[in-house]
Amino acid sequence: MNEWKEVKFGELANVVNGFAFQSANFLDCMAVNSLPVIKIKNVANGNVHLNGAQYHQYSENLSKYLIEKGDVLVALTGNHPQAETQVVGLTSRYKIDRKALLNQRVAKIISKNEMCLSTDYIYYFLKDTNTHQYLASQSSGSANQANISKSDIENIPFSQPPKNEQKNIAAVLSSLDDKIDLLHRQNQTLEAIATTLFRQWFVEEAQEDWEEAILDDVISVKGGTTPSTKKPEYWDGTIHWTTPRDLSSHNSVFLFDTERKITEKGLSQIGSGLIPVGTVLLSSRAPIGYLAITDIPVAINQGYIAIVCDKLIPNYFMYLWCKANMDAIKNAGNGSTFEEISKSSFKALGLVLPPKNKLMEFDKAVLPSFKKIRTNKRQIHTLEKLRDTLLPKLMSGEVRVVV
Repeated sequence: MNEWKEVKFGELANVVNGFAFQSANFLDCMAVNSLPVIKIKNVANGNVHLNGAQYHQYSENLSKYLIEKGDVLVALTGNHPQAETQVVGLTSRYKIDRKALLNQRVAKIISKNEMCLSTDYIYYFLKDTNTHQYLASQSSGSANQANISKSDIENIPFSQPPKNEQKNIAAVLSSLDDKIDLLHRQNQTLEAIATTLFRQWFVEEAQEDWEEAILDDVISVKGGTTPSTKKPEYWDGTIHWTTPRDLSSHNSVFLFDTERKITEKGLSQIGSGLIPVGTVLLSSRAPIGYLAITDIPVAINQGYIAIVCDKLIPNYFMYLWCKANMDAIKNAGNGSTFEEISKSSFKALGLVLPPKNKLMEFDKAVLPSFKKIRTNKRQIHTLEKLRDTLLPKLMSGEVRVVV
């Protein structure tokens, strides 16, 4: 690393703060020349999305705040650095084929000179866990809303590799990300195929003589809880324990891992015990509607309805039924503080029950798609672990790229 130059990050990169757009000026998404506005909520899981985005008229005086595909974004506001998930300082890359506008409390990072510092390298440097933790440690504010500033980013200590080494490092990491993105796209296509088949078989071609039932007739439902966080003997064990947070950035059908683990003593505090592999998980509050199928035995917290398919219908049908009927599920929820659907309300929902042979035939038809999704997801998991292990080592110079 002798040839790596020690500088402040701001010497090589510009940090552009977002604009304080006024809610009164937001437009319908179909308005001519309107662009989505990227807020904290659109970058809060480390990937940029347009879910719930608001739109604003574009004009030349907003050009400074224009976001284009490939731009690097950093969340300037989030939860306290001691929280389980540190939103503040999270870095994303805008990968959407539509221009957008940068809202306040989100920053755009631009290289001052691509010959000295490439945008690809900027992204991976800021994505490094060590950089993220450094930024989170610089934050100020309340426990629920920590903030970093433009100067906090500019003052990050930065070891500048030669341009060719930046290129090689970014190429290694990009190749992993490209493969991960490809597998995600394959899974989205496979799930879309299964969803289309479900609609064709059980909506468009539904028969009038099919039996009407309620969910309680055809599946079992379980709930969970959170062992006391004041008792360390319940935590940091080897047993998977999930909250809906595990699904907040979930982009595949199957759940393979969880952020937190509990001990056998912790598990003893949860009446439902370990939920079996193949269970359909539905987040029941804040928000209602995250879905996954467990690929590991897992304990759940109180934010889930666990759907065990041990009666009349298979889990792939149930997963797709929940997707197709999500509006009805959400409409069955209630709550003054936040929307929640209870287990009893969920079990009371009605469905048209196809004949058993039709369900078995459908399960056989979609099985190859779900098996491929599972295989792809396992490969994604492996590649993500490799990338996350390599990233800090490449950024620190502990591992060098030989070409």
